[in-house]
Amino acid sequence: MTEVQEIEQQKQYIQKVAKLNENKNLTYHILTFGCQLNENDSEKICGMLEQMGYTQTDKIEEASLAIFNTCCVRENAEERLFGKIGELKNLKEKNHLIIAIGGCMMQEEHILEKLKKSFSYVDIIFGTHTLHKLPEDLFKVLETQKKVKDVIDIDGNVYEDLPIKRNSKIQGSVTIMYGCNNFCSYCIVPYVRGRERSRKPKDILNEVEELASQGYKEIMLLGQNVNSYLRSEMEAIKQGTLKDEAGDYKEINSFAKLLRAINQIEGIERIRFVSPHPKDFTDDVIEAIRDCKKVCKFVHLPLQSGSTNMLKVMNRKYTKEQYLNLVEKMKAQIPNIKFSTDIIVGFAGETEEDFEDTLDVVRKVGFEQVFMFIYSRRVGTPGDKMPNQIPEEIKHERFNRLKQLVESQIAENNQSYLGTKQKVLVEGPSKNNEKMLTGRTESNKVVVFEGARSLVGSMVEVKMVEDHLWYFKGE
Repeated sequence: MTEVQEIEQQKQYIQKVAKLNENKNLTYHILTFGCQLNENDSEKICGMLEQMGYTQTDKIEEASLAIFNTCCVRENAEERLFGKIGELKNLKEKNHLIIAIGGCMMQEEHILEKLKKSFSYVDIIFGTHTLHKLPEDLFKVLETQKKVKDVIDIDGNVYEDLPIKRNSKIQGSVTIMYGCNNFCSYCIVPYVRGRERSRKPKDILNEVEELASQGYKEIMLLGQNVNSYLRSEMEAIKQGTLKDEAGDYKEINSFAKLLRAINQIEGIERIRFVSPHPKDFTDDVIEAIRDCKKVCKFVHLPLQSGSTNMLKVMNRKYTKEQYLNLVEKMKAQIPNIKFSTDIIVGFAGETEEDFEDTLDVVRKVGFEQVFMFIYSRRVGTPGDKMPNQIPEEIKHERFNRLKQLVESQIAENNQSYLGTKQKVLVEGPSKNNEKMLTGRTESNKVVVFEGARSLVGSMVEVKMVEDHLWYFKGE
C-alpha cells in the first residue's frame, strides 16, 4: 500500500469512529512530553481526534480518551509517564476511560515490557512510525474492546495530508524531515525515530503557503538535523536507487534552497529553524540566512560540550576550534547574529579540564540562551555502557557553575537591548498579567508591554525599558 492509499484508508477510519461517536459529546486530554517535533506530532493527533468527534479538555478527570505523546531523551520522562498512567487506573474504571500512549518511548523494548507487566489496562500503544494509524487503532478498540499494540521497528515513511489542529494562530511549526543519521553516543533518537527521510519540497511549500493564507506570521522549520535536509534523497538519486521522475527535487535540492523558497512566500514575516548540526553547517546555508530578510538572524547551534575530547566521545564529529571558527564565520558574514545552544553536563568521562573547555566556549560565544542538561543515561545508547560515569554530586556542582556563568552573561547581554527599539511579534496576553501583551524579538527575547488586543498577530516596534533577566518590560 502506498503512503497516499494508507492515508485515504485512515480517513475512512476517521469517518467510522466519528459515526460511532455521534451525539456522545466525547472529550480527549493530551499530554505531550519532549521537543517541538513531539509538539507538532501532537497537533496532528489532535487534528485526527477532532475529526473523529472528540473535543479537547484540560481536565483529565473529565476525559473519555487520554493520550500521552512520549519522549525518551531524559530519564525523568519515564518516571513522569509511569506516574501519570498509575493515576489513571481509578479513572479508567470509573469513566470507562480509553488510554493511548505513543511517541518515542514506545519504540524502546524495556518500556513496552514495563507497560505490559505493570500497566496492562493501557488500551492503545503506537510508535513514532504508526502515529498516522491512530484512527484505525481507536476504531478497533471501540469495536472489539480489545487492546492494540501498533509499533514497528523499521524506518517509517513520510505521510502527507494528515489533519492538524495547531496550538497557535500566529506561529506554525512545519516538520521538514524525520529521523537522524548521526548516532551521537548519548542520544536515543536515531533508534526510536529511524533514519533520515525528508519531505518533498512542494509539500513543505504548500503547507507554508496554507499557513500564510490563514494569517500565520512566523514559521518554525523542524528536523533532528535540518542541515541534512534532502541529503539522503540526493545521494539516492546519485546512486540510482531513487529516480526523480516527477521533478520533485529539480528546483530545491538542499536546505539553503528551501530557506530561499520559503523566504519568497507572501504573508510570512519570520522564519526560524531547529536544530542544525554544526558539522553540517555549510556556506550556502550561512549565505541564505544572510540574504533572506525573513530568516531570523538568530541561530540555535547545539554545542553539547566545549571539549574536543568529549565531542569525540560523544561522536559529534567537530572540534572545539571548528565550532568557534563556525561562530566567527557566521558573525563575520551576518551582522548582529545571535546564538542559542544546548549543553550536556557530566557525560561519561568528563574531566574538570573538559568542563572548563565548555565554560570557555560559553564565555567566547556569548549565547543569548543556553538549554542546559545534566547527562541522563539512556538504555540502548553507547553512552550508557561507557565506564567512568560521573557521580551525581559532581554533575550538579558543574551544572550550577555553568548556570551561574550563563545567567551572568545573559544579564550582561541584556544591557545592550535597553533603550533600543525591537520588532516584536505579538503573541497574545501575558500569562502572568492579562492586561499586558507578550511577544518575542527576532533574537527570541520575551517582551511584555501594554497595548490593545487588536495588536495580537501583528509585528510592532517596542522600546525595551526594563530588564528582568528572562524577559523585558517594553513600551
